[in-house]
Amino acid sequence: MAALCAAGIDLGTSGCRAVAIDRGGGVLAEAAVALPPPERPAPGYSEQTPALWWQAVQRVLADLSEGLRDCPIGALAVDGTSSTLLLCDPSGTPLAPALMYDDARSRAEAARIARLAPPDSPARGASASLAKVLYLLGTLQPRGRVLALHQADWVLGQLCGRFGVSDWNNALKLGYEPAAERWEPWLWGLGFDPSLLPQVLPPGCAVAGLRPELARGYGWAEEVLICTGTTDSTAAVMAAGAAEAGDAVTSLGSTLVVKLLSERPIADAEHGVYSHRLGDRWLVGGASNSGGGVLRAFFSESEIDDLSRQLRPEEPTGLDYYPLRAPGERFPRNHPDLQPRLQPRPAEDWRFFQGLLEGIARIEAEGYTLLGRLGAPAPTRIYSLGGGAKNAGWTRIRERALGVPLWPARHPQAAYGTALLALRGLAGTEG
Repeated sequence: MAALCAAGIDLGTSGCRAVAIDRGGGVLAEAAVALPPPERPAPGYSEQTPALWWQAVQRVLADLSEGLRDCPIGALAVDGTSSTLLLCDPSGTPLAPALMYDDARSRAEAARIARLAPPDSPARGASASLAKVLYLLGTLQPRGRVLALHQADWVLGQLCGRFGVSDWNNALKLGYEPAAERWEPWLWGLGFDPSLLPQVLPPGCAVAGLRPELARGYGWAEEVLICTGTTDSTAAVMAAGAAEAGDAVTSLGSTLVVKLLSERPIADAEHGVYSHRLGDRWLVGGASNSGGGVLRAFFSESEIDDLSRQLRPEEPTGLDYYPLRAPGERFPRNHPDLQPRLQPRPAEDWRFFQGLLEGIARIEAEGYTLLGRLGAPAPTRIYSLGGGAKNAGWTRIRERALGVPLWPARHPQAAYGTALLALRGLAGTEG
């Protein structure tokens, strides 16, 4: 019988990716499809139809299976964007579009939570999962039992048919305490039915087998284990290769995410700082609303490529930008009304483009400085992930702003980190 491999699925802001790896971590196959941008029907709103995720997942799995004839998949895990959440019925049917990670409409609900939650709870804030649950309950007024599931939780359910399971990392901003492995007691003061909360397991735990009809459709004869996943930024850290306290990872995708490996958790809701549990260590960090999405709001991909060749990293523009696509920031400044600062705009496009890159680099540096001020170790090396990590000019701009060595990631895709979780789940069932 051929050796079994493991695969990870990453649902990011702009696309769905899958990576299959062998027992030694070697990449066997990869696949990717684009996702449409979230709908933004009003200021502060960001939503997406979950069916789009499932269509994308099925496509990448079909493409992935074409390259795995000699090594069948034995386990699958999924990561998704942090705090992207929906309500569904027990069979997994969504009651409404999912509220995306950057949806900030739930301000009144966040105020209710703030009256009960400790000051440093990651569940505080309008963009956190918990506020979104309260908003959806109040808006939809569902009858009968419902489930509150994150993006990765819902896709896990679609794969194995068991809805209502989450992991330490996705559940963090819903009010789960991973150190104690329990829901925070103050949650019950919010008055919702506790049965809507998922069962929470460590990342990389086997949950159930792949639905038989899906296995038949992909031509997989072996039983495939579906394992708990994580958030996309946590998966990216695992993929990058961070292993020691002080190792840091910056993800330069549509949004800017910084993570730092620490021996202890750190939380500061005032600044959007939280900690994900990763084994017996903690990933301390936060996610900004700035990032590559701002660049694409002004320039096409071909224009970005052309302007990148015109960068002059050793000649700072002096432009003091805070690049955001829309008002509102999460980290390092947790300010739902923070206005983008994109003026003045110089006549030369390359100078404006470089000014945007410099602004994002300053936000990154501000993030690591904030983490140090809160008690995290100083970064000793920073791994870079995402499309922006390939931009040599931007890398030089970041090096000037950060003053820390920048390292290439072990693997550039978060899906690789999620595949490592699936491999852990596969090994656990065999041990």
